[in-house]
Amino acid sequence: QVQLVESGGGLVQAGGSLRLSCAASGRTFSTYAMGWFRQAPGKEREFVAAISWSGGSTYYADSMKGRFTISRDNAKNTVYLQMNSLKPEDTAVYYCAARYASRGSYYYTAGSYNYWGQGTQVTVSS
Repeated sequence: QVQLVESGGGLVQAGGSLRLSCAASGRTFSTYAMGWFRQAPGKEREFVAAISWSGGSTYYADSMKGRFTISRDNAKNTVYLQMNSLKPEDTAVYYCAARYASRGSYYYTAGSYNYWGQGTQVTVSS
């Protein structure tokens, strides 16, 4: 079992930055691929970014490329999402997700993940 707790959300002006963190429980965090998703009111959950368990492979949704960076620190059991140049349309609840994976693998569909955090709200004002 893996438990995930997100933090770092908040209110920021357009053009600003936030760094989300997702702390994971369990001794096998380093064998889990991780992902970030988001869900805005009235919309479906949307893929944001993914990272392999080693951190050597990352993948982003097109609209996040160049603005968002996913990273992880396996010694701290934590995955991060650095968000820069934020836009009002980035407003959503952001979720991290985890699944056991082979080396180098990452996943960009919600159904691929077994474990989810409770989410953290990000609000970008114009």
